Amino acid sequence: MSITPESVIPVPVSLSGVLKRSKELETVSDTSRLDTELLLSHVLKKNRAFLYTWPEQQLSADEQTAFQALFNRRIKGEPIAHLIGTREFWSLSLNVSPATLIPRPETELLVELALELPLTEQATVLDLGTGTGAIALALASEKPLWRICAIDTVVEAVALAERNRQQHGFENVRVFRSDWFSELGEQQFDLVVSNPPYIDANDEHLQQGDVRFEPGSALVASELGLSDLHAIVTGAGLHLKSGGWLILEHGYEQGDGIRQIMSKAGFSEVVTHVDLAGLDRATICCKT
Repeated sequence: MSITPESVIPVPVSLSGVLKRSKELETVSDTSRLDTELLLSHVLKKNRAFLYTWPEQQLSADEQTAFQALFNRRIKGEPIAHLIGTREFWSLSLNVSPATLIPRPETELLVELALELPLTEQATVLDLGTGTGAIALALASEKPLWRICAIDTVVEAVALAERNRQQHGFENVRVFRSDWFSELGEQQFDLVVSNPPYIDANDEHLQQGDVRFEPGSALVASELGLSDLHAIVTGAGLHLKSGGWLILEHGYEQGDGIRQIMSKAGFSEVVTHVDLAGLDRATICCKT
């Protein structure tokens, strides 16, 4: 039986020794040290502080094997969130799966914008294309009296969002399946928020990083990435109360396009906000 480099357990096998292997991830990750810490913490079922409190602790043979298997997958580019099964969003630990997008820090901007709106304490909210439930559950954590509907067209996503809802015990969130507004009847809301597919099918970024392992249906839209954004703006006009708000995440080059779509649809107070990198990321408007 031949021994491949991937099957060799490195020496030393102390926690500090394993953490030094983070350099091996530098070609696939800008956060190689953090990635290694997360994988090791996951295998040990300990928090990251434990790794530095007990740096000389030795890994068992089973722990070494488990870590090596995950480390190999990360070297091949598989997202950390898929490897450990969770991702933090708005201080909430959320279960993730390959059936949905991995929640990203820039999407927290939508939550921030929603919380700044002049809504009542019992506002009604719709999260379109909820995925893991990240936006809906983040809002629920801050506004326990808001009544929030979280919908997705993907059955696996609905199940995952419901699992996350139950895990955190948010009774003010209802999760169900709908293709955008199709199952909502004549319901109207004070706020509609969404992080829909908005990447053009020819975008080179689809072949890079974590997105290679995420569902194309949650990433790609036609019309240079604007088709789903356009559909949501059109539908929101029927499902927003007078004075209600719409917040959409979009690509950094789509700010002008989405502002035009919103203005032509009759919305007012159309404003684009930038993310922490200074890039156009979310546009908000109001139904007058």
